[in-house]
Amino acid sequence: MSFESRPISDEQLARESRAGSLDAFEELVSRYERRVYGFVLRSCSNPTDACEITQDTFVKAYEALAQFNPAKPFAPWLFTIARRKCIDHHRASPAEGAALVPDQPDLDDPAELLARKEESDAIWANAHRLLPENQFQALWLRYAEEMNIQQIARVLRKTKTHVKVLLFRARRRLIAPVQRQSRGTPAPVPPRVKNWNPAPSIRTS
Repeated sequence: MSFESRPISDEQLARESRAGSLDAFEELVSRYERRVYGFVLRSCSNPTDACEITQDTFVKAYEALAQFNPAKPFAPWLFTIARRKCIDHHRASPAEGAALVPDQPDLDDPAELLARKEESDAIWANAHRLLPENQFQALWLRYAEEMNIQQIARVLRKTKTHVKVLLFRARRRLIAPVQRQSRGTPAPVPPRVKNWNPAPSIRTS
C-alpha cells in the first residue's frame, strides 16, 4: 500500500500499525528515521551506535504500539523512546557516560543562529560540547524538532516549568562566549563537523 496518494496523519498510521499493518509502520519509519537518528547521534556521537539505537527505538516502538494514545501526537511519544534508549546506552557505557558534563545553573537566544543552515552543524557540535545532556536535548527538541514546551516536557519527563528553565540555562550558556567576544575576550572557535550520513534503511520485517 502506498500512503503518498492520500494524506494521512502519523497518529492514523500508528492506529493502522497497531491493527497489524506493517506498511503503515514502514511509513512511520520512513518519516522519522532520519530525525530519530539525528537526535540519537547528537547524544552518543558515534554513528555506529546511533544506527543501533535508532534501530532499537523503532523495534521498541513497534512492540509498544498498544500503549500509544492516538489522541496525542506521535512524535513526542517516539522521541521519548529514543531518549530512553540513549539513557540505556550511556548506562551500559560508563566511560562515555562519565564524559557528560554535570548540570549547572547558568546564564539571549541562539534560535536565530541555530536556524542558519550553513552554521548549524558547527553550532550544534559546540552546543553538545558545552551543555549538560538534558539542556542539549531540550534545545534540540525545541529548535531542531520544533516541539512545543508541553511536548518537550513529555519527552524529557519533566514539568513544563523545568523545561523552560533548561532552555533558559542552555540559551544563556551558549550566548556567553558571544558576549565575551563582544567585550574583547576571545571566544573558543567550535570545531566544524562534517555532515552526518543518513542512517541505513531500517527494516521492520
